[in-house]
Formats: sequence, C-alpha cells, structure tokens
Amino acid sequence: MENPNRQNRRQATEEQLNNPLHGVKLAQLLERLVDHYGWEYLAERVNIRCFKHDPTMKSSLGFLRKTRWAREHVEDVYLDMLEEQQQ
Repeated sequence: MENPNRQNRRQATEEQLNNPLHGVKLAQLLERLVDHYGWEYLAERVNIRCFKHDPTMKSSLGFLRKTRWAREHVEDVYLDMLEEQQQ
C-alpha cells in the first residue's frame, strides 16, 4: 500500500537525462573542478575574487549561488573538463 503523504515525483525528461549538469549539485561540481584543476586555474578561467584571494568552498559557493553569470562560467568550465576527460 502506498503512503498517501508521499509526493509523486515527476520523471526526468530525455533532455534532462542527456544534460551532464542534471543531478549534479553546485558543491559537487566545484569540488570536482578544484580537485582536477586547482584554485589558480579556476581563477584564470573565471575572474572572480573568491577564486583569487583566499579561496574557500564556502565563500565560492555563496557567491556562485547568488551570481548567475559566474555560476554559468563555472558550469562551462565543468563541461569543458567532462569533454576533455571523454577524449
């Protein structure tokens, strides 16, 4: 018997399933980038203060969550990294 309090979940669309960012949290994305490239490389690719001066996950995540253009740049770097790893 199903629990009536349980919300029905929508199925992911084909487009979402094919999107490499689907299901990846911002914190996971940033951790993978820092592990792979390091803060210096990220500071060169995305010109934001929280990557250049005493970078921390907390300060970077706070800024990226509030600043759409910066988050989009970081996502682009992540997609480039995934593409590079597939080659």
